[in-house]
Amino acid sequence: MILFPAIDLKDGQCVRLKLGDMAQATIYNPDPGAQAKAFEDQGFSWLHVVDLNGAFAGESVNGAAVDAILKATKNPVQLGGGIRSLAHIENWLSKGLARVILGTVAVRDPELVKAACKAFPGQIAVGIDARGGKVAVEGWAEASELEVVELARRFEGAGVAAIIYTDIDRDGILTGINWEATLALAAAVEIPVIASGGLASMDDIARMREPDAQILEGAISGRALYDGRIDPAEALALLKGQ
Repeated sequence: MILFPAIDLKDGQCVRLKLGDMAQATIYNPDPGAQAKAFEDQGFSWLHVVDLNGAFAGESVNGAAVDAILKATKNPVQLGGGIRSLAHIENWLSKGLARVILGTVAVRDPELVKAACKAFPGQIAVGIDARGGKVAVEGWAEASELEVVELARRFEGAGVAAIIYTDIDRDGILTGINWEATLALAAAVEIPVIASGGLASMDDIARMREPDAQILEGAISGRALYDGRIDPAEALALLKGQ
């Protein structure tokens, strides 16, 4: 079970949003590279990065910040936000990313996702962001009529490394992960699922150790780590069963 610390990038800085609203951004660290190194030093084994500006713009905006992160940490890094073409995917993977996360394009052009999985085995994840059970796209600015499980099932057998499932209604407000919806998705598909959105406290970390949650690959934590609501050493020890 992996606990993924999150770095969300806005204007080159590490921020956290509330409910996906770019106007409600709290700056936590102006140096993304330093933050990446800090997470590595705390014992985390992966890093989850999102280019928030890129998600809205439809192209990478915080490239320099991502480059700094890749130089600062030895940990594998997964990146989402504004990655919409095979050339874009290839460019990022050539820089040393462990995997890229495709969100909007997974809805708009699922065949591109399948082609990417063939071209880059094990390095393509799909980000499914939902509000009220419906998939949202374009940096969460647009809602679709697509159901979460319906979208996920389109990629069964395609070679998707993981699905990152985010409940937008809980993101950044520390109300706890939507375990019911997340575990239902994980049970509906063979693709590994990573929980995201709302991880709030050590109670959520303890919940990750329950038998029914073992179906998940892990969970992403952002604000709770930055605010000190989750102690990294304690959380990682708990997940290792120590």
